[in-house]
Amino acid sequence: MEHKVANPGLAEQGFKKIAWAESRMPVLMRLREIHSATKPLDGMRIAGCLHVTKETAVLVRTLRAAGAEISWSGCNPLSTQDDVAAALAAEGASIFAWHGMSVEEFYWAIDKTLEFKPTLTLDDGADLIYRVHSEKRDLAPGVIGGTEETTTGVQRIRAMADDGALLYPVVAVNDAETKWDFDNVYGTGQSSIDGILRATSILLAGKTFVVAGYGHCGRGVAMRARGMGANVVVTEIKPTAALKAVLEGFAVMPMDEAAKIGDVFITATGMKDVIVERHFASMKDGAVVCNTGHYDCELKLDDLSALARSVTEVRANNELFELQDGRRIYVLARGRLVNLAAAEGHPSEVMDMSFANQFLALKLLAERGRDFERKVYELPVAQDQELAQLKLETLKIGIDTLTPEQVRYATDYAAGT
Repeated sequence: MEHKVANPGLAEQGFKKIAWAESRMPVLMRLREIHSATKPLDGMRIAGCLHVTKETAVLVRTLRAAGAEISWSGCNPLSTQDDVAAALAAEGASIFAWHGMSVEEFYWAIDKTLEFKPTLTLDDGADLIYRVHSEKRDLAPGVIGGTEETTTGVQRIRAMADDGALLYPVVAVNDAETKWDFDNVYGTGQSSIDGILRATSILLAGKTFVVAGYGHCGRGVAMRARGMGANVVVTEIKPTAALKAVLEGFAVMPMDEAAKIGDVFITATGMKDVIVERHFASMKDGAVVCNTGHYDCELKLDDLSALARSVTEVRANNELFELQDGRRIYVLARGRLVNLAAAEGHPSEVMDMSFANQFLALKLLAERGRDFERKVYELPVAQDQELAQLKLETLKIGIDTLTPEQVRYATDYAAGT
C-alpha cells in the first residue's frame, strides 16, 4: 500500500507503543476478537483523519481485522507520533502522516486518503468530511456514511446538516456518553496537564491557572489543575456553564480580568480569538499560554508576534515571546493541541471506550447506513450502557441490578406514597 511517513526506521519503537496500548484497551480488543471472525466491515473502504497515536493504531488494527481497507491521515499537523505512523506503514496500512506538517501537506495527506474512493469516513474535526463536501464532491455518492470524533467537528457537521448541505449521514460519536463524559473530561484533563508539564517542567501548585471554557474538556482541565494545587480561574460566555464553575468552587471572571493575574492560560472553547492582543498586552512576565481546543485559532498568535521583539524556542514545544518592554510570554506547541503536540494524547484506558464507539458506529453504517437520511445521528443509549458495563467488567467492578419488582415500580405512576 502507498504511504508517506517521517521515518520508516522508527517502526520497531512504534510496535512497542502499540502493544502497550493494546494491553490497556480491553474493550476494543474484545471487539477485535469477536469481529475478526464475523468480518462485518468486509468490502468497506474507510478513509480516516484522526490523530495518529498508539491508541489510534489499535483502532486501525481492529478495523482491518474486521475486514476493512483503510487509508489514514493525521487530523492535526503536530499530533502524529512518527514511530506509530511508521509501524502502521510497516504493517501495510496506507497512511500519510508525520509530525510537523505544513497546512498544505496536511490537506495533501487528506486528499491522498480519498484516492481509493472510500465507502465510509472517520473524522476528528470534520476536515476530511468537509473536503469531500467541497473539493471532492464527486466522491460523496459512493460514501455510505461517516463518523465524527470530537465536539468541534460535530458542531461543524450539525451546521452543515442545518443548512441542508450534508451529503451523507454522519454518526456523532462524540455525543455518546461513554465518549464525551470520559474521554473529554478525564482524558483531556490529564493529558493537557501532562503536555504543559513536559513542555515547561513548572510547579503548578500555587499558580493562578486560567481555563477558558467550562465545557467537558475545560471542566476536566480545571479539575486536574486544582488537584495539582493550582488556583483555578474559569472564563466563560455561557451563563449556565459559568454558574456550574462557580458552584464547583472555581473563580469566574472575564478574560480581560483573568489576563492580568494568570500564570498559566489554557483555552478549551472551540472558538477563535479567545486570547488576543489586549490580553497578551496585560499578562504578567513569565505567563505560559497554550490551547487544548481542536484548532490553534483560539490563540491569536499574530497579535502576540506583533507585540514581540524576539521569538526563541527555549524548550521543545515551548517558544519565548519577549515583548518590547522586556516581559516574557511562553507559548506551548505553537498554539496547537498541547496534550497531543507536547505529550501523547489521552491515556489508552479512556480511549478504549471512545474507539469502541467508533468501531460500532462504522459497523452500524456498514450494515444499515444505506437506509439512513442525510443527517447527524447519535449512537443508541443502550450501546453506551453496554460499553460501560463491559469496561467495568474489565476493571473487575460489579454493580447492583434492579429486581423485577423495582423494574415494575419504575414505571408505576399510580404507586404514590
